[in-house]
Amino acid sequence: MKVARSARPHSLAISFATEHDSAGNAPVWIFSRTVDLSAFLGSAIVSALLLAYGWWQGLLTQDAPEWTWVTGVLLVDVAHVYATAFRVYFIPAELRRRPWLFLLTPALAFLLGWAVASESEPVFWRCLAYLAVFHFVRQQVGWVAWYRRRAKDSPHSAWLDYAAIYLATIYPLVYWHAHLPRQFWWFVSDDFFQVPAALAQILFPLYAAVMTVYAVRAAIQWLRGNFRDLGKDIVVGTTAACWYLGIVALNSDYAFTVTNVLIHGIPYLCLTFWYSRAAGEPRWLSGSLFRAGVLFVATVWLLAYVEELFWNRAIWQEHLTWFGPAIDIGAYRPALVAVLAVPQVTHYVLDGFLWRRGEMSREI
Repeated sequence: MKVARSARPHSLAISFATEHDSAGNAPVWIFSRTVDLSAFLGSAIVSALLLAYGWWQGLLTQDAPEWTWVTGVLLVDVAHVYATAFRVYFIPAELRRRPWLFLLTPALAFLLGWAVASESEPVFWRCLAYLAVFHFVRQQVGWVAWYRRRAKDSPHSAWLDYAAIYLATIYPLVYWHAHLPRQFWWFVSDDFFQVPAALAQILFPLYAAVMTVYAVRAAIQWLRGNFRDLGKDIVVGTTAACWYLGIVALNSDYAFTVTNVLIHGIPYLCLTFWYSRAAGEPRWLSGSLFRAGVLFVATVWLLAYVEELFWNRAIWQEHLTWFGPAIDIGAYRPALVAVLAVPQVTHYVLDGFLWRRGEMSREI
């Protein structure tokens, strides 16, 4: 890992990947071989093992059990939202660089959320669900774009890469919309619109053809001993497998939970942690890798717990074993819903700015 100062006072040129050979056939990595394989392939393997365990225990026909919510939703999905703070809000120089964006985003998120929730809470959740879906899709596309940039891939291969990753996520979403109601939902029941079933039927041949062509191309490269795109292939393959199994193949709350949150949240946690380590900010995250990792995880877990404490005691009145007795907030409900959604909305919006190539004065 190397950190080099550039001409701008708040800019860093950061290179995480130290094990790639852009001129040869060795794999190209975003972070490193160990981190990439752990974050992308490892999270998918854990999802597959949990899915197999759920099938063995008969959990696929039940609501997701409590331990699944704690480990998947609380400690990964909610926690990764707060990792954005390690990219912006815990770095004073970054915060000063674009204060209007970083301070107005949460303020506007609250005001708009409060206005919508005051008029209709179902509409609020529908808007938030589609914002989240867009964010989930774009994150997977972003990983593919990063691998392409690392490998200096030819523009001629872009159409297949992007068609594959977009269809790997969009086809399952279209299928979901075309087969409502399902045994699972994004945030709350009925937060998606119904679309004609024919739409999924029309899209499927294109989805199958593109994924087949991508798989054949990857197999030919591997047989020839060319593993440069291994990391990118893992992202596309694990995304396609997890989204198809969790949304299309299995109509199961448990299956959707274990396949949806891990491959999304774990890589993002790795990204923000290694970014902070490379940038040297925040200062209290310096020191040994173990100490920094403990502080990072403890911070996002604590913030996630505090948020969920208010969600579950005041709004959902669920998981009360972990958070204490329910409370009645009466007329303050729309305002509290808007406040508690601010970290999510801020994460979704800023993620669209922070990691774009044009925005990044940091080469990651």
